[in-house]
Amino acid sequence: MKLGFIGTGYVGLVSGVGFGELGNDVVCVDIDEKKIELINKGVPPIFENGLEEMLKRLIASKKLVATTDTEMAVANSEILFICTGTPSRADGSIDLRYIQSAAENVGKALKNSDEFKTVVVKSTVVPGTTRDFVLPILEKHSGKKAGVDFGVAMNPEFLKEGVAIEDFQNPDRVVLGTEDPKSLKMLRELYSFVNCDILETDTATAEMIKYASNSFLAVKISFINEIANMCEKMGADVNLVAQGMGMDDRISPKFLRPGIGYGGSCFPKDVKALRAAAEAAGVTAKMLSASLEVNKAQPLRAVELLKKHMDPSGKTIAFLGMAFKPDTDDMRESRAIPLAKELMDLGAKIRGYDPIAKETAKMSMPEGTEFFENIDDLLNGADAAILVTEWNEFRELTPQFFLDHGVKYLVDGRRIYDKTEFNKSGVVTEVLGEA
Repeated sequence: MKLGFIGTGYVGLVSGVGFGELGNDVVCVDIDEKKIELINKGVPPIFENGLEEMLKRLIASKKLVATTDTEMAVANSEILFICTGTPSRADGSIDLRYIQSAAENVGKALKNSDEFKTVVVKSTVVPGTTRDFVLPILEKHSGKKAGVDFGVAMNPEFLKEGVAIEDFQNPDRVVLGTEDPKSLKMLRELYSFVNCDILETDTATAEMIKYASNSFLAVKISFINEIANMCEKMGADVNLVAQGMGMDDRISPKFLRPGIGYGGSCFPKDVKALRAAAEAAGVTAKMLSASLEVNKAQPLRAVELLKKHMDPSGKTIAFLGMAFKPDTDDMRESRAIPLAKELMDLGAKIRGYDPIAKETAKMSMPEGTEFFENIDDLLNGADAAILVTEWNEFRELTPQFFLDHGVKYLVDGRRIYDKTEFNKSGVVTEVLGEA
């Protein structure tokens, strides 16, 4: 099939490349000319495992092309996916300006088309957005009737950064939210490659499934973090607690790893957006608010653990990792940011190293952060270290490695080190959730 993707962030580019690998003809659209130039050279503007190799193959075979011309994309596509960002406003509600702009441009281009095309919202939007916001814009600017002259649908994405290609190729479910039978038929054909359950719904329900899924996982993380804080004070082993909980198949062990909190482009933003939408509808979202409160406070637990052994004022603290999770360069809502700000407010000097998020960290971390290109230089001269992101290369570090670099204090924010072993070796180590 011929497909167009409006927006070349994680969702748009990974989806476009994924469908291109399946033999579809793909046009990617973005207003950022530099991103388009990179993509057409086979260089993805984001880091994602396996993405660059696949993109290069598609560019070479001319199965994928990138452009700033929405009209060209619409003219050469049967299905158009809107994949633009949906950032948070100050009050946490969803900002639809990019969705609106994309819908207007697609609508104008549809005006010149005689073919039935389906416009699919793939961006994460609150329930009712596709039907009550995007559809009227498309009708207004095209002068055509939805369901008759063109189709409208909602197809949420469930891609995890770091393993997004694998998630696309082997999804655990596909949700097709549609408002007309033609669009549903087209999407069924497009997703005929999957070997998983396909749930067919209306657009508003599809939108809510995405928000409910992300919010539930965020709540689950906040719950185990709160349990870990209790275990620390009550002398229980949170690792065994999580293991015991996870043995219940109603709960499962996934997302029961305590640490300094969740970040990224989805969980914080989506929980805030759903809470704001709920409140606008007259519903008080108490559990969502609690999850956000726990997550906001969790990085500060690392500060409290450090303060047990030193006054941060005037000290140099080394951050091992800065990205919100390993295998990505995404710094959005990284727990390294509020952690650094808190320590800086206490007079500490912050330095950081991340294997991948080198440039994105420079744009996101607080002013005054010093950046290093390797672990050796990072630790030399540091008074203490905090493990922020559990990159594999950090898992291999031994107590002696820290001692050789003069670092005698360590806070493990992701629970990857053996506290007993490190303390016996002379590295005073604190692990979140352990007494």
